[in-house]
Amino acid sequence: MDVERILDTKGRKVVTIRPDTPVAEAVSRLRAEGIGAMVVLSASGHLDGIISERDVVRGLARHSRAVLDLKVADLMTRSVATCSPKDTVKAVMAVMTERRVRHLPVVEAGQLLGIVSIGDVVKNRLDEMELEVNVLRDAYIVHR
Repeated sequence: MDVERILDTKGRKVVTIRPDTPVAEAVSRLRAEGIGAMVVLSASGHLDGIISERDVVRGLARHSRAVLDLKVADLMTRSVATCSPKDTVKAVMAVMTERRVRHLPVVEAGQLLGIVSIGDVVKNRLDEMELEVNVLRDAYIVHR
């Protein structure tokens, strides 16, 4: 299975935010959307970074309540791991594990196409495992 299929199943909606947005607004949007991260895009649409709940917690530890007055650019992760629609789920899992990230923007030819989360990857693996079990069960019943 590849990332393209995950996007076909879950959709390609990506919640984005600008780097000059106040962190307080970013926190409100994360909660309102029920998501753990937003892709940070410049005014020209360039992928500048990603801001996650983890970034906000680190900022809170460093800046206390003043974190809410900072800009997204002050907290965001700038070195963003991305994946391609052609990447396998196994490859995405390896990147997430190695980089210790829970979200990967899907990019092709500089274009943001979607985002996959660790939850998407786990759901995909569980679906694959369920299919394998059903196939094996059916094969066992037929050959009995």
